[in-house]
Amino acid sequence: MIKRALISVSDKTGIIEFASALAAKGVEIISTGGTEKALSAAGLKVINISDVTGFPECLDGRVKTLHPKVHAGILAMRSNEEHMKQIKDLGVETIDLVVINLYPFKQTILKGDVELEEAIENIDIGGPTMIRAAAKNYQDVVVIVDPADYEKVLAEIDETGEVSSKTKFRLAYKVFEHTSHYDTLIAKYLRDTLGDIDYPETLSLTFEKVQDMRYGENPHQSAVFYKEVGANRGFLPSAVQLHGKELSFNNINDTNGALMLLKEFEEPTVVAVKHTNPCGVGSADNIYDAYIRAYESDPTSIFGGIIAANREIDKKTAEEINKIFIEIVIAPSFSDEAFAVLSQKKNIRLLKLEGIEEKAAADTLDMKKVAGGLLVQKNDDVLFNEEDVKCVTNAQPTKEQLEDLKFAMKVVKHTKSNAIVVAKNKSTLGVGPGQTNRVLSAKVAIDYAGERSVGAVMASDAFFPFPDCVEVAAAAGIKAIIQPGGSIKDQDSIDACNKYGIAMVFTGMRHFKH
Repeated sequence: MIKRALISVSDKTGIIEFASALAAKGVEIISTGGTEKALSAAGLKVINISDVTGFPECLDGRVKTLHPKVHAGILAMRSNEEHMKQIKDLGVETIDLVVINLYPFKQTILKGDVELEEAIENIDIGGPTMIRAAAKNYQDVVVIVDPADYEKVLAEIDETGEVSSKTKFRLAYKVFEHTSHYDTLIAKYLRDTLGDIDYPETLSLTFEKVQDMRYGENPHQSAVFYKEVGANRGFLPSAVQLHGKELSFNNINDTNGALMLLKEFEEPTVVAVKHTNPCGVGSADNIYDAYIRAYESDPTSIFGGIIAANREIDKKTAEEINKIFIEIVIAPSFSDEAFAVLSQKKNIRLLKLEGIEEKAAADTLDMKKVAGGLLVQKNDDVLFNEEDVKCVTNAQPTKEQLEDLKFAMKVVKHTKSNAIVVAKNKSTLGVGPGQTNRVLSAKVAIDYAGERSVGAVMASDAFFPFPDCVEVAAAAGIKAIIQPGGSIKDQDSIDACNKYGIAMVFTGMRHFKH
């Protein structure tokens, strides 16, 4: 039976109603600071924590609950006769319910431009100590850290006069999830503030659930979408869905791939993605022409794909998009007329993402889960260093070809390796992703491009170990190639380019994507 409750909350959602219900059942309420003021103002009888400890709050409130009369009252095991004898001799009364949520550290650091001192002052000390103590002694103490649990606890008390062991255990579990999340945020903030720890000896990560998915990659797999805590502006967790059914696991994965490629471009650009690989990319002076270029890159593969645009979707573009089946369109905005056109189809998802042009922070980590471990690396946020780019052939690329080579390299960077991209006039003509050898990737890309390969450029995500890719390119009419270089047999490919009059540029930077 709950006789005494300690209540001290930063988030006061529902606390007046909950405390009032407890008081109506004869529960004695102990409280601190702002919570005590709020409860007293609501007409509730509240015992100040100092009246329990016999010690005043001090150090600007830093010390108020760190006292044996609080923690012994929480940690005493009621079934242990020696425990009960000791607290009786010490004049300690048990505390049966602890209701605490912690200082708003997350909200503080997310405000932007927060000073270190303010962040430090919002690190809770007494709160985590009390709720961990209560959770450890869950058999005897009910502990609540989430206002969503108030109703369930009251319902059980109303029905049986007490809270079930199963519920107490679940509430205890939530405490350690809560404190783990809280401490991980603090550690990350301090690590980021230091700025010189790229890979800590132990890595704790924390994410917040966005939604339960209908299923994962396949219908027999369950799945959930979590987001990082922090600034997500310009990235998928911050997107607002304006229309259409719920996003699936594959929708989110594919859309993220489209977004990361889109962020390579500043000019009006449309990216079409299928199964995380680009199937059409176009840049132009306006978003309509960019879409047409992306669509005409591969009219077959774009069907049922994802479209990402870095400019507002207007009516004219929407009407073109609406001619085929598209799963998702994500853009910084939609004109009212464009939305009216696209929303005629009930299943298309329309996502608005402000800040779509924003790049990932320089310290962003890319992570790949493997069985029993985690691979962590810095994000691949560089295309190439201009000073490392050099033409290695007799033929020199034209200004237009250089622009297309850079365009193609942006696309191939976000295509699964082995990857080859054929492009012309800032439009992909063929994409060869994920083949087990580079020649096959080249053949796939050229096959998509067809006769359009004549006069086009080719990009490779890694070096050519043999001249065979050059020979395939020459047969298709490719006029310029961009690749990292670095093979011990680079000269063979250079010689082949010279033989066929192809310009070849080395960047010195590989872009494997697995």
